[in-house]
Amino acid sequence: MKKIAIIPAYNEVESIERTVHDIKINAKDFDYVVIDDCSTDDTKKVCEELGFPVISLPTNLGIGGGVQTGYLYAVKHGYDIAVQFDGDGQHDAAFLEKMATHLEENQLDMLIGSRYIECQGFQSSFLRRLGIRYFTFLIRLLTGKKITDPTSGMRMVNRRTMEFFARSYPKDYPEPESVTILLKKGFAVEEIPVMMKERDGGKSSISFLKSIRYMVQVTLAVIAAAFHN
Repeated sequence: MKKIAIIPAYNEVESIERTVHDIKINAKDFDYVVIDDCSTDDTKKVCEELGFPVISLPTNLGIGGGVQTGYLYAVKHGYDIAVQFDGDGQHDAAFLEKMATHLEENQLDMLIGSRYIECQGFQSSFLRRLGIRYFTFLIRLLTGKKITDPTSGMRMVNRRTMEFFARSYPKDYPEPESVTILLKKGFAVEEIPVMMKERDGGKSSISFLKSIRYMVQVTLAVIAAAFHN
């Protein structure tokens, strides 16, 4: 099984080296590629100097466009399993082999690493946890499936899902929308407990005002995805 970690990165110069090092040490069976989303800092330069495989986008596409680029790369290069592994240092590569085994043994299309099954490690802020619970409720209402961590960026997919997302993937804040699409189309989606860490550096792209817009936009996108499919 060929496996790859897709690392979307926007202005992650403070954390990208440690993120890649984590994969190289703790998930040796995984290849990796950094998707530099037209960073304005030295993320691309650091990757090139350290010899990391990097795709530098000519314009900022957002997390959705960056991840879809990774899926296109993975499909083109014949990978069987791909995992999104954010470049901010929050994810722990020690869980990747376990996730790959679980995905394969249970013939899943997507496996989400959830910090809210066993509630260990960094749990995010109170307001974000409220938002996550809201999206858990909304997705369950629309699909009948409880996803405890619908905004988790640590998600692993098989070849079938990779090819599906390479053709079409939500652009802005895609995690809740994409899992809704898969569930409505009958894809097999499960979660597995993982632990996450606080980001190594930089700052989240979602400010307070953006978070309000995020809630409205993603709610509409999730509802549209549920009824469109």
